[in-house]
Amino acid sequence: MLFSPGWRAPVRQGQVLAVFSVGLLLGGTLTATVLWLLSGLAAPLPGAVRTGLLIAVAALGVAREAGWVRIPMPQNARQIPQEVLRARIRRGALQFGFELGTGVRTFVSASAPYVVALGLLLAHQGPVPTILTGTGFGVGRAATAAARYASRHDEWDDRRVTRMPFLTNAIGVTVLIALVLLSVRGT
Repeated sequence: MLFSPGWRAPVRQGQVLAVFSVGLLLGGTLTATVLWLLSGLAAPLPGAVRTGLLIAVAALGVAREAGWVRIPMPQNARQIPQEVLRARIRRGALQFGFELGTGVRTFVSASAPYVVALGLLLAHQGPVPTILTGTGFGVGRAATAAARYASRHDEWDDRRVTRMPFLTNAIGVTVLIALVLLSVRGT
């Protein structure tokens, strides 16, 4: 568990969550900035080609979420060493949050973040919407941690697991629609 063991710990759980959340936001923002810079490589492609690729990537993501196709997602199987969080809890929480916020520290089982990342590369939007999208990724991850912290009950995880298939499919369809609208607007 990320948080300190309770009221006797030298650092309160809320403080750790706040620092962790800042790291998530910074990591998501950095990744989006890099995606925006790299999106210039897609700019020379004709708009129709980018639109077609966007729709194909989004449809593939929806098909993966629905279980129609099996596509392995990239992952970094390394775990953060326990010493990072034990020795310097605030610094460790910031580092761990930053790495999770970049999206490259851990396995992301849902297709939507990958579809959005590829969509941002292909859509070649301006820096503000692209960076806000990355910050939104960090906010989403922070919201999950905050909801878990606020619930203070283990059954929260059980409720989350039962709702996850619906949520991932709904998010996949939403991402598909958003990318199609973005691509139509951008051409």
